[in-house]
Amino acid sequence: MNTIKKTVFKVFDKITQHQSGVDSLVRCLGPIFGKRFLTSGGIENTRAPYSDLPQSNDLNQTNSRSDIVLLTGRFRSGSTLLWNVFRQLDGTTSFYEPFNERRWFDPQTRGANVDGTHRQVNSYWEEYEDAEDLAEFYHEDWIRRGLYMDEGSWDGQMKRYLERMIEHSSGRPVLQFNRIDFRLPWFRHYFPNAKIIHIYRHPREQWCSTLQDISLFGPEDGTIEDFSSADKFYLRTWVNDLKPHFPFLAETSVHPYRHYYWIWKLSYLFGQQYAHHSLCFENLVAQPNQELKAVFDLLNIEIQDWTKIESIFEKPVTGRWQQYASNEWFRAHESECETVLDAFLGRSDATLKS
Repeated sequence: MNTIKKTVFKVFDKITQHQSGVDSLVRCLGPIFGKRFLTSGGIENTRAPYSDLPQSNDLNQTNSRSDIVLLTGRFRSGSTLLWNVFRQLDGTTSFYEPFNERRWFDPQTRGANVDGTHRQVNSYWEEYEDAEDLAEFYHEDWIRRGLYMDEGSWDGQMKRYLERMIEHSSGRPVLQFNRIDFRLPWFRHYFPNAKIIHIYRHPREQWCSTLQDISLFGPEDGTIEDFSSADKFYLRTWVNDLKPHFPFLAETSVHPYRHYYWIWKLSYLFGQQYAHHSLCFENLVAQPNQELKAVFDLLNIEIQDWTKIESIFEKPVTGRWQQYASNEWFRAHESECETVLDAFLGRSDATLKS
């Protein structure tokens, strides 16, 4: 043990000898240990007591705009469909996955591929044309580190990146994300007047959708440590980054559906807590006009002609989970997950808003 300790301290000492190493440590550990202590102390930034000292140099702050719409949902939740709905609206610029590693603003990296399961979508990047300056602020680490951010977290680069994107918009800016469900407290703090719309989908159907080919990893095929070849939507990345905050994610002896369910349920709870409106995917595709009207009413958007919006809806395939495993298999795993969440979060029998 002493040898291990000495090795760890030696590596740590070597890293901290250079500023770049210190910066890397801050970037990695900041979301866990670097919380801004003032947020819970009731301290706000008031004017300095001398008249010759300035106030904020940006009195018309982009992040305070009241027309911003943030769409949040997990991968394969129907978030692309929701983004495409807003893409049909006049006077709106609908940005797709701003944190995506394909860097939609860069013609050299984004490629031309479009997911064939994203129906009625021919490209993701039209709204990013002439926005190459976003590269100055973008960090790919946002897709794998700091996936949990509360109102006390600080990432000035992320804030400025999103502000520049908003400034590039023509009309109302709409930003669709798959990686902010555990960052919603941060967004509520730094974009205080934005409206957040949350979409969720039944976890069993969504699990099968993330696998794409359900034969890739069956109900008896192993644990999270065996999941790499079937992990199409970064489950292990999320587990590794979130487990300091939700320690039960460190469990390695169970089927990865449990890790998936834990993150799905926590994401749902965050959406219920911090979003202004939550949409059920199944209800959205069954009765789009009714479900969207509630969203548009919240945003004070009036739709005169629903034709364009209705044209992008196609009935999805359902019931794939029944081909994957039995109801008993799913319920056994889900019940164990709920028991852990009860212990960790406390239990409430209240039905949350929909």
